[in-house]
Amino acid sequence: MAIRSSVTVSLVPEARGGPFVFWDDMNLAIHKACQLEFDAVEVFPTSADSVDSDQLDTLLKDHGMTLAAVGTGAGWLIHKLTLVQPDPRLRARAREFVRSIIDFAGAHSAPAIIGSMQGRWGDEVDRDTALVYLTDALEDLGAHAARYGVPLLYEPLNRYETNLINTVADGAALLGGLSTRNVRLLADLFHMNIEERDIAGAIRAGGEMIGHLHFVDSNRRAAGLGHIDYAPIVAALGDIGYDGYASAEALPYPDSDLAASQTIATFRRLFSARS
Repeated sequence: MAIRSSVTVSLVPEARGGPFVFWDDMNLAIHKACQLEFDAVEVFPTSADSVDSDQLDTLLKDHGMTLAAVGTGAGWLIHKLTLVQPDPRLRARAREFVRSIIDFAGAHSAPAIIGSMQGRWGDEVDRDTALVYLTDALEDLGAHAARYGVPLLYEPLNRYETNLINTVADGAALLGGLSTRNVRLLADLFHMNIEERDIAGAIRAGGEMIGHLHFVDSNRRAAGLGHIDYAPIVAALGDIGYDGYASAEALPYPDSDLAASQTIATFRRLFSARS
């Protein structure tokens, strides 16, 4: 199966200004994504019950699209919950929030993403303890996602957003130590541009552990509006047999419509010849 295109839709007011192509109106976003012939959308809801699951299912079917993934970032942005906080009650609430997103996404055969909710170490939690908390959460939540036949996606972030796991290699080492094999890496090209010496080499090293790709440029604008050299990346994705989504988690620059158009044009240029 060829790599498929996806575009992000944020429904979280607190995230405004962040790297999401479409905003607020899921119906309109799916309609526009369909017009541009994207294969899927990636949704960032305020909570699992903030989106009508039946309505989303109907929208996707009517437009011949799928749900690529569902983000959990609102757990941090709205509720200030992470999986490594010192208070066990807060860690439990964080897990429940992620679990609810897994349930919502799984009903649409899509994975949930853990990015900002992984948190940071510091203050009352040292790095080793934070990694124990994170590992335990990934074991639990990865097993929960398996009930739906989908993986849980874990995203290494750049050093300015977390001090836990910043590279694909470190992410692979973390997941390699889990007993569950149902957690996979989300490789985000923006974060990788900051942290990786060689993006294509990191993708090859990640191999089959990579389960999702955030398709974006060096400046977090749509692919083609920065300085990333995509040719080696496309070759590396081919080498590892990647057949998931290339999902545009990009700033709506200069606006949502043009960012989406730019993304799909670059996607077709890079991937259509390989499909």
